[in-house]
Amino acid sequence: MLTPYLPYPDSSGGQIRTLNLLKHLYKNHQITLVSLIKNKSENKYKKHLLKYCHKILTFQRSPNPFTLKNIIRTGFTSQPFLIVRNSAPGVKAAVKKELDTGNYDIIHAETFYVMPSIPETTTPIVLVDQTIEYLVYQHYINNTASIFIRPLFNIDLAKLKYWEKYYWQKADQVVAVSHQDSQEMKKLLPDLDVKIVPNGVNLNLFKKKTSWTGKNPVILFVSNFKWLQNKEAAHLLIGQVFPLVKKEIPNVKLHIVGQHIPKNIIDLSSHSINIENLPEDDTNSLVKAWNQDTVFASTIRGPGGTRLKNLAAMASQQPIVSTKVGIQGLGAKHGVHVLIGNTPLTLSKHIVKLIKSPQLAEKLAKNARAHVEKNYNYKNIATKLSSIYHQLNKK
Repeated sequence: MLTPYLPYPDSSGGQIRTLNLLKHLYKNHQITLVSLIKNKSENKYKKHLLKYCHKILTFQRSPNPFTLKNIIRTGFTSQPFLIVRNSAPGVKAAVKKELDTGNYDIIHAETFYVMPSIPETTTPIVLVDQTIEYLVYQHYINNTASIFIRPLFNIDLAKLKYWEKYYWQKADQVVAVSHQDSQEMKKLLPDLDVKIVPNGVNLNLFKKKTSWTGKNPVILFVSNFKWLQNKEAAHLLIGQVFPLVKKEIPNVKLHIVGQHIPKNIIDLSSHSINIENLPEDDTNSLVKAWNQDTVFASTIRGPGGTRLKNLAAMASQQPIVSTKVGIQGLGAKHGVHVLIGNTPLTLSKHIVKLIKSPQLAEKLAKNARAHVEKNYNYKNIATKLSSIYHQLNKK
C-alpha cells in the first residue's frame, strides 16, 4: 500500500480513512506500507502502525512543497505540481525491490499521484482516488486565484487532468469514494470500470450528543486547513453566514477548530469567534468540540471526495447545516438527516432554525447517526475493499 502521507496521527481526511481501513484489513491481509513523510520526526509514529502493518517504509519529501526545485521541475517537465511535490528519492527503487523479492498479490495506490512511484509490474494495481484533483484545482482557479496568475495555473491544471486520466487507465481497478466522483470519472473515460468504496467513520471514537438545548449556542466548523476547500468554507462562514445568524441570535458564538489554520483566518478571531488551532495528534479536543457545540456548519463549496467532517458530526449526533456540495456523496437527505442550503442567507436561516428548534435538531441528529451506523461503518467498508482485492487477484 502506497500513501502520500503516514496514516498517523489521523488528523486529515486521508489519514483517517487509511488508518481505519488498516485496522480492519490487517486481520486478513499482510500489508507493507510505503508512505511519504515531511519530516524524519514522523517516524516516531511507526510504532502505532506496526500492529497493523508487516513492514513500513517511509521516504522524506520536501517539508515545504513550494521549493525552487519543485517549481522548476513543474515548469520544465510534463508533470503537474501535485505529482512533483509528492515525490521523494528512492521510493520507486524500494517498491521495485519489494515486488522483486516479496510475494505480493496486490498493489494498493491511495491517490493517483503516488502512481509514478510504482515501476512496471504485472502485479495488479488498485488505485483509490479520494478526490478528483483536477476538479478541486479548477474550482480554485475559477473562484479564488488571482486573474494575473490564472494562465500559469491553467497550464498546470491541463497537466494534472492529463495525468489523472492516464493513471486511471493504467490501474487494473479504479476505486472512487462516492457515486458523484465515479460519474465525474466516467465523463472523461466512459468505459472506465469504477468501483465505489466510500469513506467511513469510527463510530467508537465519537461520543453521542444527548442534549440539543442551551442558553449559549455555538456554531462549529472543523477542518484541516491544508486543503483549499476548507479555507474557502471558513471565510464564507465567518464573513457571510455568521453575521446573518448573529443578527437573529445576538449571543451566538462561532467555534473554528482544526489543524494548520492560516494566519489570515486566526486574525479574524474576536469575542464571538473562537479559533482553536490544534496539533495534528489532538483528537480529544476534536471529539470534545463535536459533542459540546450546538450546530455544525459545512459551508464547503469546492468539489471532491466525501466529507469526513460531516460523518464525524453525524456519528456525534451533532445537527448539520450544509451546502449541497458539502454533503454530497453521503446519501443524506434534506429535512431527514441534515438541512441543506447554498446561499449565505439560506444557510444562516437553517442554522437559526436548528438553534431555536431543539426538537428538530434532535430528530435530524439521531437520524444522521442511524444513517452512518448503517452505511459508513469502517468494518463493512474494509470488507468491500478486501473483496475487490480478491476479485482482482483471481483474474
